[in-house]
Amino acid sequence: MKKILNDHLKQQLINTNHFNDLFSTDMSAKTQLLSVPAGGYIIENTKRPAYLFYLVRGKAKLYDAQSNGKTVLIDFFTPPCFMGEMELLDPDSDPFSMQAIEDCLLLALPINQYQNQLLSDTIFLRHICLYLAYKEARDVRTASKNQSFTLNQRLAAFILLTEHNGTYNEKHTQVAQYLGVSYRHLLYVLATFVDQGYLVKHGRHVYQIANREKLMALSSEIRNEPE
Repeated sequence: MKKILNDHLKQQLINTNHFNDLFSTDMSAKTQLLSVPAGGYIIENTKRPAYLFYLVRGKAKLYDAQSNGKTVLIDFFTPPCFMGEMELLDPDSDPFSMQAIEDCLLLALPINQYQNQLLSDTIFLRHICLYLAYKEARDVRTASKNQSFTLNQRLAAFILLTEHNGTYNEKHTQVAQYLGVSYRHLLYVLATFVDQGYLVKHGRHVYQIANREKLMALSSEIRNEPE
């Protein structure tokens, strides 16, 4: 994670993402602009986050590294959205890992300095409540989609969500669990995508998108669903 010392860019991102509308006072001077490269950690499950983050560019995934060594995918995030709000609200909660899928830019407020102010800010707390309600509704819709759409449709949408620079390389076991299907069924559909020319396989988990238009057409119903 790297701090970007560019006040013009920071203010531009604050303005375009209406960041100050989330608070009762102007937080521009207190806000830092941070960058995290693809594959880097925004939050690690072994460390308390030092910041309340607001993702303004890039994509990230949330997962839980369990004591038995398994990793479980939980959710995916695109801008604009908060990260680390649960740790802000409940300092005793165990943090989950948040990893950048592609290069990310984040507006960040140091928790130690501004926690009391944020937790006393009724406008901020209202936005956090709305955001948490939105995430809960989105989880319900995701569960519904797992029952309403074919694996071909859902996997196509998943590939487009998680690819970076045209490359898809998520672990099969984690994806199968996230999509609620068997490992064998997932591999069968991936092989079908390769045979149909949608993907080109380069390794065990590495695929290059060869026909983005076909994947977009296949997943169009899911992507057009309200979030």
